[in-house]
Amino acid sequence: MAHALRLAERGLCTTQPNPRVGCVIAQGAEVVGTGFHQRAGEPHAEVYALREAGERARGATAYVTLEPCAHHGRTPPCADALVAAGVKRVAIAAEDPFPQVDGRGMSLLRAAGITVDAGLMREAARELNIGFFSRIERSRPWVRVKLAMSLDGRTALASGESKWITGEAARADVQRWRARSSAILSGSGTVLADDPRLTVRLPEGEAFAPPLRVILDRQLRTPAGSHVLDGSVPTLLLHGAAASAADERFARVERIALAMSGDALDLRAVLALLAGRGCNEVQVEAGPTLCGALFAVGLADELLLYVAPLLLGDSARPLLHLPTLDDMARRWRLQVIDQRMLGQDIRLRLRPN
Repeated sequence: MAHALRLAERGLCTTQPNPRVGCVIAQGAEVVGTGFHQRAGEPHAEVYALREAGERARGATAYVTLEPCAHHGRTPPCADALVAAGVKRVAIAAEDPFPQVDGRGMSLLRAAGITVDAGLMREAARELNIGFFSRIERSRPWVRVKLAMSLDGRTALASGESKWITGEAARADVQRWRARSSAILSGSGTVLADDPRLTVRLPEGEAFAPPLRVILDRQLRTPAGSHVLDGSVPTLLLHGAAASAADERFARVERIALAMSGDALDLRAVLALLAGRGCNEVQVEAGPTLCGALFAVGLADELLLYVAPLLLGDSARPLLHLPTLDDMARRWRLQVIDQRMLGQDIRLRLRPN
């Protein structure tokens, strides 16, 4: 199963909106077939593994990181393929909560006389597809907030200048997190201050599915000529119903009016919209206001924090704008999931407790 999970990870940046899945077929201790899902619309992991195994799949055990599908989508049911191949046993890491599967794959296999065991390395399989499970089970994507700060907790000078707080290794790492995301979310304030491209830049030859670029622009303030309006990648601009624009600034992007929550766009409505479009993981790259708002309402699932060994001083901009606390018992607690050095910078992955 560990081998199957490593195979599944090879689809980390290419399977959107589908989950990353790997399969290993073994006769005893001998591996006779392997495969992983590569892209939506293409064969699933089980199909590749069965093709490689051929007749040796008969009587074998299939190790699959996610419950085999039992419905006709863009490809035929994998459960049927396993039955037809004559496998004797199927070990599944995690059950698939997708409504058209959700236990049906296991039931179909058992009805055909195949032994089915579920739960081997379940948590690792769910972690690999954390956004897929979030979208199906919670009806919203997994929200990862990316921030970079100095040792004194500052993200930019008072003037807004922030290039570059971190070094090249940290910036290259950000690109890989972007590449695995379904969408990159930012706000009009960040667009006005930095004019970011919010695109993925990986070494030549590394495959990825370009994430959707999403801009929250309540009043349609994004200026003409901004990189996010260039049409180079699919872009969605979300604004308030009262905002309108008579010019051609937004000709190359899709615009949708959303409900408001107070004087800001309703963040839950934003995430529900993105879930409806098949977004699994959303990476937020924005300023302290939007990032702080996501934390304040409990919609930030993970913080990807890069800490640089430098100081910016008291007048520099803070990491997050959060409500004032009058009691230490109400403080936001975070659990460190991972920490590592990237050049001279530290990368922390943290999740709310």
